[in-house]
Amino acid sequence: MSLTVAQIAQICQGTIEGDAERTISAANVLAEAGETDLAFVEGNKANRSAEQSRAGCLLVAPSFDVRGDWSVIRVSDPRLAFVSVLHHLYAQTRPEAFIHATAEIAPTANVASDCFIGAYTVIGDGAEIAETCQIANNCAIGDGVRVGPGSVLHPHVTLYHGVKVGARAILHAGCVVGADGFGFTFTGDSYKKFPQVGTVEIGDDVEIGANCCIDRAALGATRIGDGTKLDNLVHVAHNCVIGRHVVIAAQTGLSGSVTVGDYAVIGGQTGVGEKATIDAGAVIGGKAGILTGQHIRAGEAVWGIPARPLRQHLKGLANLAKLPELKAEIIKLRRRLGELEAQQQNKS
Repeated sequence: MSLTVAQIAQICQGTIEGDAERTISAANVLAEAGETDLAFVEGNKANRSAEQSRAGCLLVAPSFDVRGDWSVIRVSDPRLAFVSVLHHLYAQTRPEAFIHATAEIAPTANVASDCFIGAYTVIGDGAEIAETCQIANNCAIGDGVRVGPGSVLHPHVTLYHGVKVGARAILHAGCVVGADGFGFTFTGDSYKKFPQVGTVEIGDDVEIGANCCIDRAALGATRIGDGTKLDNLVHVAHNCVIGRHVVIAAQTGLSGSVTVGDYAVIGGQTGVGEKATIDAGAVIGGKAGILTGQHIRAGEAVWGIPARPLRQHLKGLANLAKLPELKAEIIKLRRRLGELEAQQQNKS
C-alpha cells in the first residue's frame, strides 16, 4: 500500500516540512532507504548518519536539524510513530471465509462460518473455532480445543486436546501447545510417567514465535497472560504461570512451576530453574541462569550465572578482568619471597 506524506502525518499526528504529496510505498532502515521509503531518526548517532540518507520521508524528533532533501514529519516519538505507520503501509488482509477440501473437521466440532481453514488441517471432536479465525495449512487441533475470535494459527501449529487460546492470539509455524510436561517419578530402578492431565490456557493478544513448546500442566493449567509475547524457540514447562505483557526472547527455557509477574522482560538463552519466581517488572539479562527456587524481586535487573543484581554482576566482571594483572603480581611476590628466603638462609 502507498501513502502520501500528508497521510502519514495524519496517522502519526506529526507536523510536515517539505513535499506533503510525495508518495511513500515502503519502509526501510535509515542507511538503506530510497526515495519512496519511510525511515525514522532516533538518537545522536542516527542524527549524524541521516545526512547521507536517501529516504523520501523521515520521521524525526522536534529538535532534528533538517539538512537534506527529504520530506520530514516531526513527532514526539519517531520510533513509535514509525510502528504506527507500518501497520498501514503493510496492512494485513484477512482471507475470505474458506474451508479447504482436504481439511478434516470432526462432525462435533464447531467452526464459525467466517473462518479460514487451510489444506490438510485436522480439527478434533468438540473443538470450537470462533469467528474470523485463520487456521493455515497442516495444523492439528485436538479434541475439545477452544480458539478465540480473530486468532491466527500459522502452518504446522499443533494444539493438543483441551488447550484454550484466547482472542486475537498469533501462533507462528511449528508451535506445539499442550504436549506432556516432563513429569516422571523414579521408582525402583526406572522412571515412571506422572500422568499429565492438566491443560494450557493462553490469554488474549498473545503472540507465540515459531517452534515454541508450551507443556500442559501435570494438574491444573499452564497459563500465559494477556498480551504476552514469546520469541521463537522458547520452552515453557508444565504448570508455569506467566503474567500479562511479559516479553521472553529466543532460546529461553522455563522449568516446571515457574511464576513470572506482569511486564517482566526475559532476555534470550535464559535458563530458569524449577519453581523460581520472577516478580512483576523484573528484567533478566540474556544468558542468565535463574536457580531453582530463586526469587527475583519486582523491578530488579539481574544478569549472569547464577543471576544476581546487575551492579554486582558488573563488579564481578570488572574483578574478573583484573585477574591477569593480579596473577602477574602474585608471581612477582612469590619470586621476591623466594629471594628473601634464600637471603635469610645464607645469613644463617
